[in-house]
Amino acid sequence: MKKWVRRIRGATGMGLAWAVVWVPAAVLVGLIVDRDGSMDEMWPAIGPYPGFLSGVVFSAVLGLVYGRRGLVELPLSRAAAWGAAAGVLVGVLPFTIGESASRLPLWQLAAMVIGSFTLLSAASAAGSAMLARYAAHRQEPAGAARQG
Repeated sequence: MKKWVRRIRGATGMGLAWAVVWVPAAVLVGLIVDRDGSMDEMWPAIGPYPGFLSGVVFSAVLGLVYGRRGLVELPLSRAAAWGAAAGVLVGVLPFTIGESASRLPLWQLAAMVIGSFTLLSAASAAGSAMLARYAAHRQEPAGAARQG
């Protein structure tokens, strides 16, 4: 039981961390997409939701595929690939549960949403892996020889 609680807590923490990081990205996207401010969206509030979901999906996939091995042992390229996969899954979600009210053609909107989620998720996953490695390195005793 403790194992599941720890995994859920880890996935929630990963999701929250990604949500915070995605806020500036959402503001930037809002500045690009909504230059004249005609859309009703509050761009800083839009980023955290897909960021949280992508972080949770990434963490869940990592737990299923890699089991006991941690994020520290995952190569950066593989972390980015699994992050991109999580971004694609979360990016497709809005198009499966709703219809677009955008002035853009559906293919352009889908390319923008799925592409940005994929890139942000890949970058977030690689950043998470780098941060995990840094934290593990900081916890090593001063005289311990580094393996790898």
